[in-house]
Amino acid sequence: MDIETKKEGAVLLAKPLSGRLDAGNAPEFKSHMVDYILQDNMYIAIDLSEVEFMDSSGLSALLSTLKTIGDRGRLVLFGICPNVAKLFSITRLDRGVFEIHEDRKSAIQSMNRVA
Repeated sequence: MDIETKKEGAVLLAKPLSGRLDAGNAPEFKSHMVDYILQDNMYIAIDLSEVEFMDSSGLSALLSTLKTIGDRGRLVLFGICPNVAKLFSITRLDRGVFEIHEDRKSAIQSMNRVA
């Protein structure tokens, strides 16, 4: 899975370039995210604007990334399309689990307040 990355201050922007985050590529996505964290990227904003479909494996990879960062940093999500937003809503992961922003600007501003 290709992931475009860019640093903005202390924040690593990560953008999966696949239209899907599912059982077929979630393990690879998770592996990349763990590598970024091990490289001391503790403030990560994931741009999901290219992801049009996500299943439970994709959610699991995101949860695992969140758990790996733990209290040492923060993970925020942004750019979530309506189909994927429904999944977060149905699973209630948009309430108190994941911090979700509408766009890159608000995600970065939120991260820079504490980074």
